[in-house]
Amino acid sequence: METDSKNNPTVLTPRALRAWPLPAADEGGDKESRGRVLIVGGSAETPGAVLLAAEAALRAGAGKLRLAVGRSLAPRLAVAVPEARVFGLPETADGEIAPEAAERVAELAGVVQSVVFGPGMIAEDNAARLMRDVLPRLAETAVVLDAAAMTCVKEDAAALHHLGGRVILTPHAGEMANILCVGKDEVGQDPVTTARRVAADLRATVALKGRETFIAAPDGVLYANRAGNNGLATSGSGDVLAGLIAGLAARGADAAQAAAWGVALHARAGDALARRVGALGYLARELAAEVPALLRALTAQPAARRRRSGGA
Repeated sequence: METDSKNNPTVLTPRALRAWPLPAADEGGDKESRGRVLIVGGSAETPGAVLLAAEAALRAGAGKLRLAVGRSLAPRLAVAVPEARVFGLPETADGEIAPEAAERVAELAGVVQSVVFGPGMIAEDNAARLMRDVLPRLAETAVVLDAAAMTCVKEDAAALHHLGGRVILTPHAGEMANILCVGKDEVGQDPVTTARRVAADLRATVALKGRETFIAAPDGVLYANRAGNNGLATSGSGDVLAGLIAGLAARGADAAQAAAWGVALHARAGDALARRVGALGYLARELAAEVPALLRALTAQPAARRRRSGGA
C-alpha cells in the first residue's frame, strides 16, 4: 500500500484496507494452510478471556486453534470451545499457568504460526516470569502480547529484539503508562510519539488503543483507526482484538498488517453492533461474529471496478 505514513498516518478507511489486501486463502487448501493459533492465558477468575480471544482468531480465518491454560480450566474450555485442542498445564493457586510450565508453553508456541499471551492473566509478576522464560525460546512464531503479558516489557525490553519484528503489543493508555513508568495523562498528550518511540525501542508493532487507535511499526510507519464507538470500551473487548490480530497473523499477514487490519475489523464490528443493537450495551462476545461479513465486504472488489474489468 502506497503511503506517506512515516510523516502522516494512513487512516484505515475501507479504501485503504482494500488497497492492502490480506494474504488470500488457498481455495484448494486445507485448515493447515490458514495457519495455527495458540492462546495462552486464563485464570480461575477470568477463563472467559481465553474463550473470547479463541473465537476471534477463528472468525479472522485461522485454520486451527490451540489453547494453553491452567490444568483446572482445561476441561471447561475444551467444552466451551469444541473447535480447539486444549492443553492443561501446571498452575498457580489462582489457576494461572505456572512459570514452571515455560518449557512446555514454548514447545506449544513453537509449532504454531501465531501465539497470544495474556488474555485472562491477572498476576503481573507471574506473567512476567513466564514470559521471561518463554520468549527467548521462540524463533519463528508471531507473538501478540496482551494484558498482563506486557509486563515483561518493562523488565526486559531486549527480550523482544531477537523475535525480528514479529511482536505485536496491544496496550491501552493505562497499560502503556505502566510499561513506560509514566502517568497515563502523559501518554494521552502525545500518543503518536509514544507509540512510535516504543515501537522503535522494542522493535515491535504497537497498537496503542484509544478513541483513535494508532498502530506504529518499528520502522516508523504509522496507521490510524478512526472507526469504532465507545461501546467497544467494555469487558473482554481487548481479548477479542488480540485474537483477531493473531488469527490474521496465522494466515500470513505480517505484524503491521495483522495489527492494522485487526484494529479496523474490531472497530467496524463495534459499529455494526451499534447500528443494530445500540451504541451501549452490546457485548464483547458478540464482536467476533461480525467479522466474517466484514472481511467479505472489505475484500470484495467494488462494483465499479468489476464493471470496468468485465466481471459479473
